[in-house]
Amino acid sequence: PRIPWDPPPSPHPFPGVFPFQDIRNTVGNIPMEWYQDFPHIGYDLDGKRIYKPLRSKDELDLFLEKMENPEYWRTVQDRQTGADVALSDEQLELVRRLQRGHFGDVNFDPYEPSVDFFSHEVRIHPVTNRPADKRSFIPSLVEKEKVSKLVHAIKMGWIQPRKPKENVPTFYDLWAREDPNSVLGRHKMHVPAPKLPLPGHAESYNPPPEFLLTPEEKLAWEQQEPAERRLSFIPQKFPSLRAVPAYSRFIHERFERCLDLYLCPRQRKMRVNVDPEDLIPKLPRPRDLQPFPTTQALIYRGHSSLVRTLSVSPSGQWLVSGSDDGTVRFWEVSTARCLRTIPVGSVVKSVAWNPNPSICLVAVAVDEQVLLVNPGLGDRLLVAATDQLLDSWEAPEEERIQPVRWIPASPEERGKGIRLLVQHSKPVMQVPWHGKGDYWASVVRNPGSRQVLIHQSSRRWSQDPFRKSPGMIQCVQFHPLRPYFLVASQRSVRIYNLLRQELTKKLQSNCQWISSMAVHPGGDNVICGSYDSKLAWFDLDLSTRPYRLLR
Repeated sequence: PRIPWDPPPSPHPFPGVFPFQDIRNTVGNIPMEWYQDFPHIGYDLDGKRIYKPLRSKDELDLFLEKMENPEYWRTVQDRQTGADVALSDEQLELVRRLQRGHFGDVNFDPYEPSVDFFSHEVRIHPVTNRPADKRSFIPSLVEKEKVSKLVHAIKMGWIQPRKPKENVPTFYDLWAREDPNSVLGRHKMHVPAPKLPLPGHAESYNPPPEFLLTPEEKLAWEQQEPAERRLSFIPQKFPSLRAVPAYSRFIHERFERCLDLYLCPRQRKMRVNVDPEDLIPKLPRPRDLQPFPTTQALIYRGHSSLVRTLSVSPSGQWLVSGSDDGTVRFWEVSTARCLRTIPVGSVVKSVAWNPNPSICLVAVAVDEQVLLVNPGLGDRLLVAATDQLLDSWEAPEEERIQPVRWIPASPEERGKGIRLLVQHSKPVMQVPWHGKGDYWASVVRNPGSRQVLIHQSSRRWSQDPFRKSPGMIQCVQFHPLRPYFLVASQRSVRIYNLLRQELTKKLQSNCQWISSMAVHPGGDNVICGSYDSKLAWFDLDLSTRPYRLLR
């Protein structure tokens, strides 16, 4: 029951208007962004927190709700509570009226006749008989104080009267002389226009005979280009000045002269007298350029034949080397100590350490196989995680046709550290890794088709990225930052976009037979070595030609 002195509840001031201000939230008129990092959105009448509703829907859930919920189009979010509110028909009609620029109240008539509260007729007596204020006929003391302060400031010279503006003409003589009083004379960098050369004997109406052209010279003059002619006209001889006709190129030459004056900028450059010896930089002494290799630090002894390939671990602590003696050796960089030797039975063409620091894996190219080796060096947890990653693969129900065969290692090979064998159809020449450590590529010496293959270790999946071969491929590299794949043929480097599957750029090396290629970790520069003792340095932001060619 309502208390007798309690006033009746007042209706909503605007019927049909949906109240965005929730009566449960007592935070008041504040920006709701203040509660953005909190789990609640305000407090109710009892001082308890009003928690935000859980919003764990992703874009797919929102799209399905939009398709399935018939009330989705009329649902709005209440900023005070964070809840979704479905608008009624009256509220939707009000929104439509406001969007059309109409009044919110349906019954309001903006064109009703105005009420003339005051009569337009002049009356004898005033409407109000209120006596006039005292300040209406007494001078203001505040204004008197302000005026006295301004008068004192003018007497002391703190306020200067405004100077009358000078009537300076807005136009000036463009061809005025260079006297200091002219407008152009006040420009410090102004350079006067070069004067026309004075006429010579050839321009005379009665030139000497040696200045007149012979028929052969006249024919040669007509065959020349206008820019190559020594004279722009043919000298002619007249008996008197009265017989000289009007010059046909007079207007054209005056127009060309005006264009030269108008379009050709001129600037005065101050000449500085500099000693040529000061321009040559002083070279420092060689002993001030330390450190550079002056003494031999370490020798990694152990291989009995030619060492063909090296690779350093991403941590810089370990080094792997492959040799013609059929072994892969793992070294400690700082001490040159051989920690492990894995016999592979044939010449090792290429080794590559996985660039991902969280994966301990090395790819070794031996004849027609690529061995994925876990050397077991460093953190034991890292070594165990790498084995778990490779062993987590599950064979698909339907066997897929692949260009290579993935063969799990036997127990004997697994004891050496070999985890997977990838069998190719031709000898493998190179194995580079992708920066994230899951993908790697192999270059196969196979003239014709299928020279480059891209593999994924976690899924044991291989594919041929090219339908037709872009020539005899020497080496490939993955871009360290962008989804680019660099393929070096004998004379050029092609850059492919792996996402769009298209050729992005073709770099011309100007070398005979590219032998090797490396990409800067920043991804902006590429260097290519060649068999003719050249090193081509490319800047990918500049041009497809080498930025520098080092011999």
